[in-house]
Amino acid sequence: MRARMTRVIVAGLLAVGAGAALRRKLMLIRVTGNSMAPTFTDSSRLLVRTSKRVRSNDVIIFRNPLGEADPELRWLVKRVAALPGEPVPAEVLERVGARPGAAVPAGRIVVRGDAERTLDSRHFGYVPSGTVLGVVVTRLGTGL
Repeated sequence: MRARMTRVIVAGLLAVGAGAALRRKLMLIRVTGNSMAPTFTDSSRLLVRTSKRVRSNDVIIFRNPLGEADPELRWLVKRVAALPGEPVPAEVLERVGARPGAAVPAGRIVVRGDAERTLDSRHFGYVPSGTVLGVVVTRLGTGL
């Protein structure tokens, strides 16, 4: 049985009167699925800061590397497991064709879901850093 990827639905933003600059920097995201449980569950609302600058352990929103295969899952939410220059995690080595001790290459990120059953870099390999939409700032609750 195929594990269900968490997808996100990118929604518009914030309050009336918020400046255009603020709208370009913050987005409200609704999670669909449970691949980030227990941290985020189906219908969790997340405030996301649009940025390509990420750190290890950040939770990020990025374009699904398998997007053409599953257009319903255009965006994914996962935790950054390794950045360029950091060691490739052991559970990802075979998928990306790397040897133990190898570093994540420039322009690539390794991601992991928080749930036990999740599709992440162990299944689709590196994530191109240019596909990152932003970093989760906080959880706002459930529903949209």
